[in-house]
Amino acid sequence: MPEEPLSCVLLADRHHVLTEGVRGLLETAFGTVVMVADEASLLEGASRLQPDVAVVDLSLAQDSGLGWLHAVRERCPDLKVIVLSVHDEETVRQAAMKAGADAFVLKRAIATDLLPAIASVRPASMGDTD
Repeated sequence: MPEEPLSCVLLADRHHVLTEGVRGLLETAFGTVVMVADEASLLEGASRLQPDVAVVDLSLAQDSGLGWLHAVRERCPDLKVIVLSVHDEETVRQAAMKAGADAFVLKRAIATDLLPAIASVRPASMGDTD
């Protein structure tokens, strides 16, 4: 099942301990994992690096709103964004998806659900040489 690693993923979360663990998992699927810890760095990194996927904590912004997601969509409309959250409520998932997330993964299920979520949003042509 191993595919050629994707070039770059941007991982954005304020919680350093969780980020380190997720980075190890992402390194199995991506050539480069760039970690950031705030909204400004997410936006700058997304624009400058043009990553294949961004994996972002729902609560990245201090106001806990989804403004960061709208800003990412404005700057990088083709970027695949996977939202991570501790919130298991369907309304939270729906709000993230409505705001522009491509996938939603509960933090408690990162080990089993994150890589399949990335595969589900990954364009079929990504990594192909055609």
